Amino acid sequence: MRNGKRMFGTNGVRGVVGERMTPALVLKIGAALGSMRKGTIAVGRDTRTSGEALAHALKAGLLMTGCDVVDMGILPTPALQYIIKTNRFDGGAMITASHNPPEYNGVKVIEADGTEMSDDEIIRLEDRFFAAEFDAASWDSVGTETAAPDRLEEYIRAIVNHFPAGIGEGMTVVVDPGSGPAALTTPIILSRMGCRVHTINARLDGTFPGRMPEPTPNGLKPLSEMVLATGADFGVAHDGDADRAVFVDNKGRYIEENYEFGLVEDYVCDRNPDGLIVTPVATSRLIRDIAEKHGCTVDYTPVGSIYVARRMIELIGKGDKVSFGGEGNGGLIYPDHQFCRDGGMTAAMMVAVLAGHGGRRLSDILDGLPAYHLVKEKHHARDPAALVRAVEEAFSGDTIEKIDGIKIVRDDVWALVRASGTEPMIRIMIESKDPDVAETMYREIMQVVTG
Repeated sequence: MRNGKRMFGTNGVRGVVGERMTPALVLKIGAALGSMRKGTIAVGRDTRTSGEALAHALKAGLLMTGCDVVDMGILPTPALQYIIKTNRFDGGAMITASHNPPEYNGVKVIEADGTEMSDDEIIRLEDRFFAAEFDAASWDSVGTETAAPDRLEEYIRAIVNHFPAGIGEGMTVVVDPGSGPAALTTPIILSRMGCRVHTINARLDGTFPGRMPEPTPNGLKPLSEMVLATGADFGVAHDGDADRAVFVDNKGRYIEENYEFGLVEDYVCDRNPDGLIVTPVATSRLIRDIAEKHGCTVDYTPVGSIYVARRMIELIGKGDKVSFGGEGNGGLIYPDHQFCRDGGMTAAMMVAVLAGHGGRRLSDILDGLPAYHLVKEKHHARDPAALVRAVEEAFSGDTIEKIDGIKIVRDDVWALVRASGTEPMIRIMIESKDPDVAETMYREIMQVVTG
């Protein structure tokens, strides 16, 4: 596992319920967390059918170590993170498998500042887990549990108050929460901003009857159809725990997530120029183009939202101006709101983007952005690290960056080759304005990979 972790991936631990993911495993995670973070711990979950059982197991582990537990019920991951940060909880945990299919579930551990637990601390938690080193409380010191589902209003209000009153008046938006917890937040947020809101897949249902938790272009065809039928300005959809948001424009076209990033970045940087944009090495050059337009500089991190968030915190701590950050997958981070991906804030921000363009249609704004061609592939391998080294040697005459895997950089194209953090495979990303150049680079890399 990447960075010495044995069980947790980049965004928590996940698995098929009843196989890898069991109440017994989650209880031990709760006990390990409670042994490390004494105090009051906030717990939440998404809509998955296994969520209630696993949440009870997690809470049992926390309570047995003497922690008090506040159960927030069903809510988006960023809502739980916001509540933890603003109410000074000692930590938290979210029962979610995010975009994975309904048979999966998992645990994401959250620190007191609302960020995901760092790799070093996760390794400490795993050490306790595997050694069963739990600080069990005595009979008169076990924790107590309270429920606080009403705290969700704090998160909704914080986003709405971030924008001028009525900024969405005259706009029509279609929201697709995918039967996940964003059904409790995003339609309310956009309505309070002044938008007329239609919904699809807005009933909480852990079987995800309308579409899978991952908002893919194919899965969002009903959203696109509803945008066209209602004459909406755009449609927005969320993944299973609503830390990401993706969009379709007024023509029903799926907006590739790097372009979503670019649209919001342009709006934010126009109001916060000459700052830093923090993003992983896998993000499109479009982000660099827009940053330079506003006198901003891009600071690159390894792939993973936690690395972006912690780098933003580090830079701000050094006195640097950080304007914006996020990933090219719909997971955007707003430093003046909180240091985590927030799909609800991104949905609201798209309203502000349109308002800032004085009535222009979203499709016209998108068509004015530079066009890039992106190739994304993966290749299963017995020894992914050895394959990455072989590619590095074969392209040693090129400029190579090693922030995460290897990134081969040329004037007209770049390619990222990195070992997966969770599976025996390498991931390959290539981007160029010229599709032929990108495809040629892909063939060059595959000649090395396939030997």
